[in-house]
Amino acid sequence: MEVAFIRKYDRTKPKPNDDLVNGKIRFREVLVIDQNGDQLGTMSSRDAQNKANDANLDLVCVAPKAKPPVCRIMDYGKYRFEKQKKEREQRRNSKVVSLKETQLSPTIDVHDKNVKLKRTLKWLQDGDKVKVAVRFRGRQMAHIEIGQKILDDFVEECSEYCVIEKPAKMEGRTLIAILAPKKK
Repeated sequence: MEVAFIRKYDRTKPKPNDDLVNGKIRFREVLVIDQNGDQLGTMSSRDAQNKANDANLDLVCVAPKAKPPVCRIMDYGKYRFEKQKKEREQRRNSKVVSLKETQLSPTIDVHDKNVKLKRTLKWLQDGDKVKVAVRFRGRQMAHIEIGQKILDDFVEECSEYCVIEKPAKMEGRTLIAILAPKKK
């Protein structure tokens, strides 16, 4: 019976170990590769386990969906450590691009627009996408061209740092354009 411990402040359960190692390997026959990378051939999983025990190492199934499944004789602790190290490195190197939003109005003043422009340029330089939205309220819907002009001017001032991913388009009472940062 396997007991899952819950850590003191982190209430999420730790991920169960899904690797097929030693006694968890239940295949009738497996293709065995020794610690030097040489193929030992196809044999029963019990014989493969005995070979691993003789070498004081573990039998790890590296390709369970292959025909026959491929098992390798190796130090399992070292294998897990290397696997975790690679995952950490991949997470560190990946950049999550988020979508920020700047809301404008057809009656926006110059200073307010410049403040929003400065914030938008900072987001674009940080590598985030920006959704620029002009909201129309009440009778402003009769003069959509005013909001279109404000949005076009805003995008024109940002054009040095961005490319237009999605041009301006009306969606309900909102005029929306999406800007993506330029590749460096």
